[in-house]
Amino acid sequence: MNVLGVSCSPRKDATTERLVKEVLAGVDGADTEFVSLAGKKIGPCIACLGCVKDNVCVLKDDLADLRGKIVNADAYVIGGANYFSGLNGLGRCFLERWYQFRHREGKSVAGKVGVAVGVGGGDPKPVIEDIRTFFQYNQVECLADVVAQGAASCFVCGYGETCTVGAIHMFFGPGTKITDDIIPSLDKQPESLAAARAAGKALSDRLKKFAVGT
Repeated sequence: MNVLGVSCSPRKDATTERLVKEVLAGVDGADTEFVSLAGKKIGPCIACLGCVKDNVCVLKDDLADLRGKIVNADAYVIGGANYFSGLNGLGRCFLERWYQFRHREGKSVAGKVGVAVGVGGGDPKPVIEDIRTFFQYNQVECLADVVAQGAASCFVCGYGETCTVGAIHMFFGPGTKITDDIIPSLDKQPESLAAARAAGKALSDRLKKFAVGT
């Protein structure tokens, strides 16, 4: 049994990536593999229908190298970040391209299970809703979701304290100084870490039932 974890955030080594890895760390009795989409070139589905005959996307980008990992996995941990009240664009492109698995009752991913991971500077729930929707379209059962607060780019852009339209003013108010105590960190969210490990265990338990045919 194999669990594939994917961080769809374009920011490497950030909260989304770590939270996906925490879920994988909770998996017991199955192999795990982690992939970060940061730096990868993955475009959206262009509705060309080139995948209809064989359920293989014809677009040539970095998703082609990931297709085998997706198909061979028995379960998924998909994590993304909240960009403008929804799943970030790289994650949406990645999941749109799963359209290639659905033609003529394709079963490459159908019937498998997954965990949705959402991170947001404000509300991570829209990310969960988007990932759950993609899971549903592809007949992947979402066993659990895990959320956490991440640090918006405004904390490190250099203008966060003075920008009147950024996250610092939006979340904390004008005149706020950026200090370590207000910067979101997964280490400050033990409930999210515990939920991630529990979600990994839930995947393990389900996969064990699959293995014995129950």
